[in-house]
Amino acid sequence: MTQFIADNKTSRDAILGRVRKALGRNGSDAEARARADAYIAAHAHGPRPTMPTDLVEHFMSRAADMASTVERIASLDEVPARVARYIEGLRLPAALVSQRAMSGVCWPEFATLDWAGAGLAIEARPTVGDDKLAITGAYCAIAETGTLVFTSGADTPTASALLPATHVAVVRADRVVSGMEEAFALVRAERQGMPRAVNLVSGPSRTGDIEQTIVLGAHGPYRVHILVL
Repeated sequence: MTQFIADNKTSRDAILGRVRKALGRNGSDAEARARADAYIAAHAHGPRPTMPTDLVEHFMSRAADMASTVERIASLDEVPARVARYIEGLRLPAALVSQRAMSGVCWPEFATLDWAGAGLAIEARPTVGDDKLAITGAYCAIAETGTLVFTSGADTPTASALLPATHVAVVRADRVVSGMEEAFALVRAERQGMPRAVNLVSGPSRTGDIEQTIVLGAHGPYRVHILVL
């Protein structure tokens, strides 16, 4: 296996070397990466909209525009009670009443919260097909578009958390950035490399494929509730 990997790398380097030569470029992979990084760092952003001073308020407004519901909390300990209140307040048609579930899953960072005290049965595990509720954190949030940013990792089973009908996301106010450029700059600054997956979520899942009629919950959550900490 080790020899196979080594042979593969040698073959890859040879192919890339021929490509660089055909393009009239010389140098190693490391040098090419350094030049690319320098170009990105020096490259000016294109025209962007002027953003208000209060990014959190703008994020909340734009998230609401994307059909998310949003509220502010002062402490992480408030999360279980706020989730319970949100679920209890859902007014759903008979066909969807099973989605008003008081049980579900959460990310490991929320495992020690007093879920039972709020009347909820929440487990810290990846979701399975029957789960109707997921509570997650968020890597950061984008004020310009009301978007939540999720990055994959050992303790953040992002993809599976986006499957249940109701998604409650907790985002820290100090992790709300102006635009997508700042979000990816934050990832590059804090991670050794790009994560395997970066998910940008702007409101509930939706589609307009059939007769251009918007349908929520097409490929993921029917509803997204955001708690800004």
